[in-house]
Amino acid sequence: MVDVSAKPVTARVAVAEGRIVMQPATLDLVLRGNVKKGDVFGTARIAGILAAKRTHELIPLCHPLPISAIDVEIAPDRTLPGLTVLATVKTTGRTGVEMEALTAACVACLTVYDMVKAVERGVRIEAVRLTEKRGGKSGVYRAAAASSKPVMPRVGVHAKRTARGPAPKRSRAP
Repeated sequence: MVDVSAKPVTARVAVAEGRIVMQPATLDLVLRGNVKKGDVFGTARIAGILAAKRTHELIPLCHPLPISAIDVEIAPDRTLPGLTVLATVKTTGRTGVEMEALTAACVACLTVYDMVKAVERGVRIEAVRLTEKRGGKSGVYRAAAASSKPVMPRVGVHAKRTARGPAPKRSRAP
């Protein structure tokens, strides 16, 4: 574990986001509150909050922190279609809360998946990332705006690796 005892105590904030992409019919079911497992928004929000509080138990070498605030917002986004999760964590301490914010966002997304998987197995969790960090020696970090569509590599762009190294290159027929 990194020794943070010499660092000054400062106010720290971290914000992370994630997206859950689903079919429009599944999103409609969630918005109507007709998912068999119950309230998707409330359950995912509480799961994210609980996860942030237990981050040090999940991530090796992560410091247990006195968290002063956790906010998990989940909003529908018909352009995905799906839901967007925004997790904000605050503390006053010697180290940041980036891992707590990322954990909250991830677990909230996983909870949504768990609650709708009976309706749609193809739900995707995407674009989980740190969007903002404030406090500490490094100051403020703000991520560039996310694109609405994830960047996906084209099939065949990356060579597959085998236990013996890179896959042999295929020759193209004339």
